Amino acid sequence: MLVGKIPSELLAKILEKLKPGDKVIVGPKVGIDATAIDFGDYVLVASTDPITGTEEKIGFYAVNINANDVATFGARPKWFLVTILLPEGSEFNDVITIMDEVREVAEGMGISIVGGHTEVTPGLKKPIVVGTMLGEVEKENLVVPNPRPGDAIILTKGAGIEGTSIIAHEREEELKGVFGSNFVERAKAFINEISIVREALLSREFATAMHDPTEGGIANGLHEMADINGLGFRIFANKVIIREETRKICHFYDLDPLALISSGALLISTPRDHAKFLIERLLSHGIQASIIGEFLAEKKRVIIENGAERPLKRPESDELWKVV
Repeated sequence: MLVGKIPSELLAKILEKLKPGDKVIVGPKVGIDATAIDFGDYVLVASTDPITGTEEKIGFYAVNINANDVATFGARPKWFLVTILLPEGSEFNDVITIMDEVREVAEGMGISIVGGHTEVTPGLKKPIVVGTMLGEVEKENLVVPNPRPGDAIILTKGAGIEGTSIIAHEREEELKGVFGSNFVERAKAFINEISIVREALLSREFATAMHDPTEGGIANGLHEMADINGLGFRIFANKVIIREETRKICHFYDLDPLALISSGALLISTPRDHAKFLIERLLSHGIQASIIGEFLAEKKRVIIENGAERPLKRPESDELWKVV
């Protein structure tokens, strides 16, 4: 298998053997990044994710990425557990630096660190941080992922936000020689936008589903959302937000921005008659957003570019792995 997520067909075969127990509102399923468990008036939402594509600010990413998945269910992230795996030969300061990042980000988001594990692991080439985030939401505000045919698809902020920042950090000197220091600093600063908690909470009352597109970017995120109910989709290339820094970096390394890891973007499905109001709400809070297409009852999954329709394929691997 290629680096990154395992094929969705294989994952589906694994998950179909699992039997969620009592009180599980949302269990394991392809395209679902969290679980929801009934606790009466409130619902516990939990998610887990590793950070494997970068060493830079790995603790920062661990908190934010896991908080994002919880927020897509309309829940507020509250409690965090972290596992830190270090390569042989790591220094004391390595684990201290990671935990300082985790603590600072968590405190800034009102999240408590409630447990975890640390170890030096043989065979690793670089640190891996695995996070588990727990959050809660009133039952009436829970967003159970259920995109429907005809729902509009909204994208916030833009494609490839996380990937742009990672590449700018990992290839800083090379990119400075091509695009200059100011350009690279702007691209690196995308890291400060990878939280989608605020926009998810603003959108939850109108959303039929929300998704934080990580590995495989916007393209994979759309496929994962469509997988939930076996839908198709149609999107318009000229409506997809792609920032100048992302476009130029992707062109330089011959990467597809739609398949570049995109934490910081939020994909929202919402009934068509709510879409315009939701866009206005997001814009009024300084969050860039665009209606990029719609979900379809028919199974085709396409993008329209320069007037021509073509399949939008599910990425086999994230574009980031070609560079880092």
